[in-house]
Amino acid sequence: MKGFRPDKRKQEERDAGSQFNLRVNLFFFSTFIIFCVIIIRLAILQFVEGPELKELETGGQVKNFPLQPIRGSIIDASGTPIAYSTPSQALYLTLLKDYSSSERGKKNRPEIEKLAEEMVKVFEQYGDPKAEKLTVDDVIKAMDLEFNKQPGYEPRRIKANLSNKEVAYFMEHKNDYPGLEVVEESQRQYNPDKIAVQTIGYLKEFRGIKTLDKYKEIDEQNKKQKDPGLIYTEQEKVGVDGLEMMFQDELRGKNGYIGIPINPQNMADGVPTMIAPEKGYNIHTTIHKDIQKATQQAIIDQLKWLHTNPFSGKTHPEALTGYAVAMEVDTGNIVAMASMPDYDPNVWENGTDDWETVMKYYGNGTISPYNSGRSGNNLESVVLLGSTVKPLSVLIGLNEKLFGPNDYYPDSGAAFFGKDNSRVQNSGGKAYGSLNARKAIEHSSNAFMVDWVGEKLWNKYGSESVKKWDEYMKKFGLGVSTESGLPKEHKGIIEYTNIEQAGSYLAAMAYASFGQSGKYTTLQLAQYASTLANRGERIRPQLASKIVDQDGNVIKEFKREVLNKEEFPQQYWNEVIAGMNTQGLRAFDGFGYDFARKTGTSEQDVYTNGRRNRRENGVFIAFAPRENPKLAVAVVIPEGGFGSQSAAPVARKIFDAYDEIYGLDGTPHPKTTEGENEDGSTNE
Repeated sequence: MKGFRPDKRKQEERDAGSQFNLRVNLFFFSTFIIFCVIIIRLAILQFVEGPELKELETGGQVKNFPLQPIRGSIIDASGTPIAYSTPSQALYLTLLKDYSSSERGKKNRPEIEKLAEEMVKVFEQYGDPKAEKLTVDDVIKAMDLEFNKQPGYEPRRIKANLSNKEVAYFMEHKNDYPGLEVVEESQRQYNPDKIAVQTIGYLKEFRGIKTLDKYKEIDEQNKKQKDPGLIYTEQEKVGVDGLEMMFQDELRGKNGYIGIPINPQNMADGVPTMIAPEKGYNIHTTIHKDIQKATQQAIIDQLKWLHTNPFSGKTHPEALTGYAVAMEVDTGNIVAMASMPDYDPNVWENGTDDWETVMKYYGNGTISPYNSGRSGNNLESVVLLGSTVKPLSVLIGLNEKLFGPNDYYPDSGAAFFGKDNSRVQNSGGKAYGSLNARKAIEHSSNAFMVDWVGEKLWNKYGSESVKKWDEYMKKFGLGVSTESGLPKEHKGIIEYTNIEQAGSYLAAMAYASFGQSGKYTTLQLAQYASTLANRGERIRPQLASKIVDQDGNVIKEFKREVLNKEEFPQQYWNEVIAGMNTQGLRAFDGFGYDFARKTGTSEQDVYTNGRRNRRENGVFIAFAPRENPKLAVAVVIPEGGFGSQSAAPVARKIFDAYDEIYGLDGTPHPKTTEGENEDGSTNE
């Protein structure tokens, strides 16, 4: 064995393997140490430093508490506010501690209960004695201590409409009541004279009317809205009907808000900052309070008269409602829009003990039959035209060359049509003899309309005659929207297209020709009368003249707008307008202007105790003067009897009121007392 020497190469391999294993072990050991450090650090972050970091994360946040926008006013044509916002003061409380039923909150609870008791004592001592009394439980409930309705940082509205003495007390003792603030709000008020209340509309809280299309859309926009001044709150009051809703965006203005610093517990922590609300624009309506009041009173007086004064052999005690619209022919301005009876719109703010009565009449009967009153036999405000359709009926006949201006019809008092020889007679069965187009309107001949319009149109067009008739009706605003912009406007009820009900196309045209197959609103009738006065120009009814900001700057003006214009030979217009000359209108005795008019008496069947009774609605349209017309008027009195006796007297008073304010000849003619001139001087 002498001379043995180990294998050097194998030895080197063994040494290299040992070093490799050492390095691997060192690597895994180092990795283990690093992971241990990370785990320990994470544990420290979560359990030791977590709350502090969370506070740093949430601390410094500011939440915005909205202040209600101050709504603009609706002002009549004379400059009188009809709907306006008055300032009021409310008491708000910001919770500075947790007073909930949690362990921490229970310890603080006696403190907040004591505050509630002190506040109630102040209310009792300094509050309005006529106002509803708040109890301690009421105040505790308003505080929302369990955060059921509001997060902790939001101020709670404890009491609205503070008296001046309450405001003075809480302002003077502000340091004694930490978290209490007196905040200025506004309350919507309506003119006590009840000026066109259904046309003006009313307000309700946003949270209760989100099903309406307009507010459904706003509710969706709320979720994306970046500007806090445009976010609608649940309690904010918004327009639900009439001009209040039509001009909601313009009237609203913008929210103000209080920026409130909050702590990690979502409670107020720091000095809040306030951004004041921006007041909305003012809407100047075309309605004139004096003409409107005269219109309303005229309807009420006429209903009373109908109950006690017989004509056609009877009184009309079932005439309980009336509707009227006065529309300027040259501008489209609506100067009066009355749906009677009405109600006090301030009930929406102040409440009432008789909501049942309010709910019957809060709808605008001049544009819709819903919640707008009913006659004694439950007839609604949308009625058949009756004979008021006859000027248009004759115009259609002339334009379709069914007869000419100088053709004469032998009126025997009745017309017969169809296989069953159906009979339609004139009022009272009276025969008028030889009638041309003009005289047929003047005498209101049903026979002429059936034989020379309804039947001849059917002979010319057959089953297409109904479609042709419908086209003419819509061109004059009957069966389509007037496009006034008022919400909930009804388009009328077209019955002449119901061939099964009529029995045949011929019968449908016969009944349509004298006004017994279409029910329309009073506003549609006024637009129709205006279209006749304008000789084919249908203009948009305007309910606002301008929108103005709080500095008096005009934001928008509303001008005359033609919706469509129908061309007819002037000779036809002359014949039709000359024929609008109903005789024997005692209501217009002494009227100082030549005027075009058409009375109507539409018939409807009602069923009582299983028996059918026919009732008569009074309808009247007119425009004055006949040449260069200024004002168109439509009046509807359901179950009022003949339009000449029921509706015409109301129209006369409307024309007189307009003449006093604006003048039917362009010069106002105010009433004067005996011995006094228009300028107030005397002749003594």
